[in-house]
Amino acid sequence: MGWELVAILAAGLFAGASVYINFVEHPARVQCGTELAVTAFGPSYHRATVMQVPLAIIGLLAGLGAWRNGSGVWWLIGGVLLGSVIPFTLLVIFPTNQQLLDPTLDRRSQHASNLLAKWARLHSVRSVLGCGAFVLFVCLVELRMEAASAGG
Repeated sequence: MGWELVAILAAGLFAGASVYINFVEHPARVQCGTELAVTAFGPSYHRATVMQVPLAIIGLLAGLGAWRNGSGVWWLIGGVLLGSVIPFTLLVIFPTNQQLLDPTLDRRSQHASNLLAKWARLHSVRSVLGCGAFVLFVCLVELRMEAASAGG
């Protein structure tokens, strides 16, 4: 149960942080105006990266560990689901991040506002992936508990 617990914890923390960013932090930034939102984006992005990348990696490795220890292929699938936020971020979101972090960006422009909106849409995919992995892991534990109570 050790790998499974680590996978659930990593996925839960990742999902919670991602959902918080999408539903609380980013809308609050944008509500303060485009210039301030772009200014706050950089420090927020860097801090979130330091927390979320390790959580995604830990969840991926724990899912792999649970699968390798015989817990079933769905643990591997959940780990890969959570780990998939890393290539998604690098390949899909990163170009928008770079534009928002570009010091030559006019922080008051409509282009900056559009980038913030695009970033929020893209980041919501990370939230869905993280929540999906978390729900899958919790359901797997619930199914195991039901099977154990039914069997004995």
